[in-house]
Amino acid sequence: MSWTDERVELLRKLWQDGLSASQIAGELGNGITRNAVIGKVHRLGMSGRVKPPSAATARPRASKPARPPGMLSMRPLTRGNTALAHDLRPMELPRARVEEDVVVPLSDPVTITDLREHMCRWPLGDPTTPEFRFCGARTGETGPYCAGHSRMAYQPMQDRRRDRGLARLA
Repeated sequence: MSWTDERVELLRKLWQDGLSASQIAGELGNGITRNAVIGKVHRLGMSGRVKPPSAATARPRASKPARPPGMLSMRPLTRGNTALAHDLRPMELPRARVEEDVVVPLSDPVTITDLREHMCRWPLGDPTTPEFRFCGARTGETGPYCAGHSRMAYQPMQDRRRDRGLARLA
């Protein structure tokens, strides 16, 4: 495939006439593809052509009817790869649960050099500042954190499953 002067002139003429890249490739023939036409048009700096307004683009679009908040769509999904999808019925989304207030007992925050095995390792503040500390409260058998910080760090399994289900519905 080579771009001769004649082919470039024909390309310019067909492009100005409004033919698509596929149509121009068909006219030029001899191994010139649609992508080759698009590339050449771009390299020649002719890519910015203005289409005349057509009747299809001038039509105003109808707005979608508003759906009540918290309701799923009632329209059945019957096209493409979703043709066999389940028919969704409107349902009320579950309300988000109110988080319980976690009370963390006051302790004397400690630096990393003062931190011991039985102390809470919950970080307090910005690690890049000299005021950065760790909680330092007694941990007992709750892991690396005190009881209050453990409730903040870990969720029971059923709560995580429920939260994941809420995220899918949103």
